[in-house]
Formats: sequence, C-alpha cells, structure tokens
Amino acid sequence: MSRIQGKTVSPQLATEQVYVGIDVSKLRLDVYLHPAGVSHSVTNDKPGLQKLARVLRPYQPELIVLEATGSYHRRAHRHLHDAGLRVAVMNPFRTRKFADMIGQLAKTDAIDARSLALFAAMVTPDAKAPPAPAQVDLAALLVARRQMIQAKGALQNQLSVTEHSLIRQQMRARIKMDERHLTALDVEIRQLLRRESNLKHRFDILTSIPGIGLISAATMIAELDELVQVTAPKIAALVGVAPMNCDSGAMRGQRRIRGGRSSVRNTLYMAAVAAVRSNGDFAAFYNRLRENGKPFKVAITAVIRKLAIAANTLITEDRKWELARP
Repeated sequence: MSRIQGKTVSPQLATEQVYVGIDVSKLRLDVYLHPAGVSHSVTNDKPGLQKLARVLRPYQPELIVLEATGSYHRRAHRHLHDAGLRVAVMNPFRTRKFADMIGQLAKTDAIDARSLALFAAMVTPDAKAPPAPAQVDLAALLVARRQMIQAKGALQNQLSVTEHSLIRQQMRARIKMDERHLTALDVEIRQLLRRESNLKHRFDILTSIPGIGLISAATMIAELDELVQVTAPKIAALVGVAPMNCDSGAMRGQRRIRGGRSSVRNTLYMAAVAAVRSNGDFAAFYNRLRENGKPFKVAITAVIRKLAIAANTLITEDRKWELARP
C-alpha cells in the first residue's frame, strides 16, 4: 500500500494500464497517474527520483511522458529508464497543442502533469532510451555554437550602422573573440567525435556523403538519433522535409513541408547547397528538377530530403557513400 497526497492506494489491485505524466521544473517533479487519478510531487534530484521510482514501480506503468526542458529533464529520463520504466520525452509544443485540444486552458504544474498523462494514454508515443553522455555533450556544443553564430551576426549588423569609433572598435574586438570561440568549439566537436568510437564510426559514414561536413554530421548524430530506427518517410518527416497534403473535399491544395527539427533542417540546407555544387549525383538530381520547372525552394528541399534518406540508409546498412555508376 502507498500513500500519495492523503490517498491510500493499492497498486496491486489495479487492472487497467497506468500512464504517467511528469511536469518537470528545475527544483520539482509533479507527477500524475492515469487512470488511478493520484498525484505526487518529488524534488528534481537523486533522492527525489529514487523515491519516485519506488512509488511508480508497483504500478508497472505502460508509459511515462515528460517534456523536453533542456537539462532539467535529462536526470529524470535517465534515472527512470535505468529503473526499468518506459519513458517518452516530448516536444512541449506538441503537448501544449494536445492540452488545447482537450480544452485544458488553465496551466499549473499539477494540471500539466495530468495533461501529459492523458497524452501518454491517448497518443502512446514511443518510449526512448536517454542519449549517451557523449551525445549530450555534443548537443550542448552545437547549441553553444549556434548561439555564438547568432551573437556574431547581431554584432556584425550593429557594426554596419554604428558610426562611433570607440563602439566600432569594441564591436570588432567582440567579433574576433566570437570567431576564436567558434574555432575552439569546432575543434572540441571534432575531438569528441574522434575519441568516441561509436560516434566516430557514424561520423565517418555521414561525412562520406557529398556536401555533409563536420557540423552537418555532428548535428545529425546529436539531434537525429532516430537514424537507423525509422523508415525513410519518417526520417524525412522528422527533419521537416516531407511534403504534407493540404486537401479538403474536392479542393486539392499545394503540398508543403511543415514541422520537423529546424536545427537539423537548417544545417542540411547548407549541406544540400554544397552537394549540388559537387557535380555528382545530387547535382544531377537537382539540375533535373530545375530543368523540369521546379522552383529553387522545391528543388533544394528535395535534395535535403534525399540527403536525410541517404544518411538513414547508409547508417542502417553500415556502409559509406558510393557514387552511382554511369
């Protein structure tokens, strides 16, 4: 028997599948069990997570859902997974849309936990193991790199409209500092990929594909870990380059891409531009689309999709890219 917020419950008597929602914050985890209708709250640290695992284990929950909240959710994901519990980490945008759909407009930590439990029961997303520590480090380096590029771009924009000599001097110094930091981040990313054998093998496969370099490969390794686990159409949807129908009744709208992981898509855009300049298979594919009247955006998106599918295929088959025979 367990006591949860004044309620005495008997997990052994439960005959229905139990789904758990966890609202994650820096200091606390708010938990709701559906359809048991009980809630719990623990601290977001090792003792709290140990206590939570003891509470949840007798229920044998079918699935636990929590939202991706930067570094705050990672400890919970890993601890619960190591405790033998199935955990799915969701994009907060998607779970918020679900809450709106069921008419849950109010928002508190306890309400969010209940919405996540209902999401788990109704949507049943796939459980996922936590990323390896090296993959977490790689993702952090890439986020820092993107932030540095944004900061450098903002400084360059300000420099172009600033006339005061001292301010311009300081901005140039900060831009040079950002460039040094970017170089250091690139060195660390490359060294990390080299010293981790499993990441290095995947990196070598990805960089054999025309147009894919250090940052494109590193981004896919860190932020597209579904590679190998899903089909070609699914990987295209995850990147956000799968055309979606826009039809209603007799109306047939133009298909458009939507959703997906913008960080992966953005880096693959640059890879696609490089690939079509390589005069290889991707260049021929792109030129054929353009000759058939496809606009630049449509053609380059098709190249991005082809790159993503090629990456998924090659890693699945554990082989490097080979040029098509004439």
